Amino acid sequence: MKVLGVDYGQKRVGLALCDPGGILCWPVETIAWTRAEDLFARIKAVAEAEGVERVVVGLPLDLEGHDTLTTRQARNFAERLGRRLSAPVVLFDERLSSAAAESELKETGMGWKKRKAALDSQAAVKILESYLRAAQGS
Repeated sequence: MKVLGVDYGQKRVGLALCDPGGILCWPVETIAWTRAEDLFARIKAVAEAEGVERVVVGLPLDLEGHDTLTTRQARNFAERLGRRLSAPVVLFDERLSSAAAESELKETGMGWKKRKAALDSQAAVKILESYLRAAQGS
């Protein structure tokens, strides 16, 4: 099943895809946005072009697993996105995905500016990888 991973943010949204077998994940793009309708239209275009069968939106819980303002914003975003797509939209715990993505990008020797540009889509990769591992029961 082809799945789209989404790392939601108030200024930027990262997207990642996996192969139909759910083995390989890769960053697609980071969308800098100001208008929600433009953001939803871009995500819908990617989902349709790629034949996505499910969308996984990272749920940013705090370290104890509680909701925060950002958690509520991500839930709202996922609900609004779900009304626009034919594929189901699910939420998945994304705790520490951005930190893991940042660490991974740092290890490549990438400079700060390039890391910042790639961080959101790489965080979407981490969310998607974690979701797929959980779905496969490992």
